[in-house]
Amino acid sequence: MSVRPVPVFAPMTLRALLLAVLAMGAVVLGSNVLVQYPINDWLTWGAFSYPVAFLVSNLINRRFGPGPARRVAWAGFALAVVLSFWVATPRIAVASCSAFIVAQLLDITVFDRLRRGSWWRAPMVATTCSATVDTAIFWSIAFAGSSLPWMSWALGDLAVKLAIGVCLLAPFRALLWKMAPVKSAG
Repeated sequence: MSVRPVPVFAPMTLRALLLAVLAMGAVVLGSNVLVQYPINDWLTWGAFSYPVAFLVSNLINRRFGPGPARRVAWAGFALAVVLSFWVATPRIAVASCSAFIVAQLLDITVFDRLRRGSWWRAPMVATTCSATVDTAIFWSIAFAGSSLPWMSWALGDLAVKLAIGVCLLAPFRALLWKMAPVKSAG
């Protein structure tokens, strides 16, 4: 039985950490504003921006490893809490922050477990799992019991997140050479 080499990750610089946290904060801020604007009975504008958070998480995880990816998720969570209560209703803010941290930590764990497979497998499976959990948590906390068509919005949101997740495989692959682990250790 052959043993696969263990990846050695690049150290995360302060600059990379700040850029990743700002990217997460911008995605959450934008999504929390955009989710308040329905396109129709199946979709809000927030569905189009939020999947970028999974791309950021997966790229950080690929280059720097799961530990730094978790630090980015927690720092992004802290920033999201502040920004969400500033730009959204309290219910949307609580729903967003709850869904964000659970989904991000799930995404990081699934990605890390699958990282040694085909280049597309880890980001696709991690994004699919975390987008599904994120959707269930967010929509049930944010809108359950309201007269809004939140169930159909949740289904539309999930469909768009999954479709965008597939589309984001292209930039993930394009950036893979730059974001791959430094080298393998025996």
